[in-house]
Amino acid sequence: VNACVDVVLSGVKLLEALGLEPGDGKNHAVLNSRQELKEAFVHFMEKGAAAERFFSDAESFNHIAQTASKYPGAQLYVGGNAALIGQKLAMNPDLKILLCGPVGPKLHELLDNNVIVPPESMQERDEFHLILEYHAGEEWGRVKAPNANRFIFSHDLSNGALNMLEVFVSSLDEFQPDLVVLSGLHMMEGQSKEMRQRRLMEAVASISDIPTDIPIHLELASMTDQDFMSNIIHQQVFPLVNSIGLNEQELLFLTQSASGPHASLASWSGVPDVGVVSDILFWILKEHGKTAERASDLTRIHFHTLAYHILVTVDGHWGNQVAAVAAGARAAGTQACATKTIDTNKVFLKAPLEFVTSQTESPSKISLNPDEPVVHWHREGISFHFTPVLVCKDPVRTVGLGDAISAEGLLYSEVYPQ
Repeated sequence: VNACVDVVLSGVKLLEALGLEPGDGKNHAVLNSRQELKEAFVHFMEKGAAAERFFSDAESFNHIAQTASKYPGAQLYVGGNAALIGQKLAMNPDLKILLCGPVGPKLHELLDNNVIVPPESMQERDEFHLILEYHAGEEWGRVKAPNANRFIFSHDLSNGALNMLEVFVSSLDEFQPDLVVLSGLHMMEGQSKEMRQRRLMEAVASISDIPTDIPIHLELASMTDQDFMSNIIHQQVFPLVNSIGLNEQELLFLTQSASGPHASLASWSGVPDVGVVSDILFWILKEHGKTAERASDLTRIHFHTLAYHILVTVDGHWGNQVAAVAAGARAAGTQACATKTIDTNKVFLKAPLEFVTSQTESPSKISLNPDEPVVHWHREGISFHFTPVLVCKDPVRTVGLGDAISAEGLLYSEVYPQ
């Protein structure tokens, strides 16, 4: 239920256009000024890590958004995880997509014809999200980015309040979907604690109204509030959904928020260790997924990081995992390079060629075989499908990559009726 217009441009150029000088980085959970915007951008550029923040001052944000959208070379795209997943799925001519996010005039113009927007979802003004990109090796002051990535910020109240959730659920009766994809919970972080808690409970009530025979996928995104994340895990959102999509930042934050395995790890260094990732994914499904004793619907997690993807499923619920995880990896390589098919001259392999499948259990050691790039292993009724990613050397666009990966993986996933 989150949809907006993404304004994509060079982070360094926008900050310079706003009259800001390079300086030291500092992390801020919420941005209250241009100075804090600059510090947070520098902090994450130095790490080469993706991040998303709420900008609290509406007037200041509107001025920055105007400056950004008029900047020469700025590009305007469909934005918001829900709209991006919808747009990706709509590229398949046989699919019709219902999108209920706050849709303003510019966004409506950008959406694919296969995307249907109910009249209640239309609004007079677009919600803008600013996406500040930087390249691998790009320098600003004393900071040098170790790899290409982006920093996202917005002052987005309608997405932040999940305004369109009820419209969405009430539209499903008529639309009769085969799959529901939910996204946008992370946008609620800009709300007060009380408002957020109330809205989360209302969201749970709405999601509970979706017929149980329709699979639900939840796409997670960058968050900073551990209590809120813990509520999402424990207070009934995870048990209501069948599938989750997330990246390495979100996975680590999730285990830290719920005191899971490897929760003491402060951050990843380089390519996330496959054994550590597998332990956390296994724990999510073991602790919060479907078992004989637990009334949870969660049976699938699609994990993606730059170098590799892992699709983890509880046995007996999903099929076609090899094709699904491979399709997600292929989408990553083609979308980042903006090519129709994988161009081998434009990609490289960053995945470990050997790894262990766990850092806590007695693991098996796996060596990749180029002839069979999807590797499968098993742990207590849970299947793991791993594939390396052909990483784009010079990415044209990194925004929405996770959404494209999740959408493509869902398209190839077969859900077994229970």
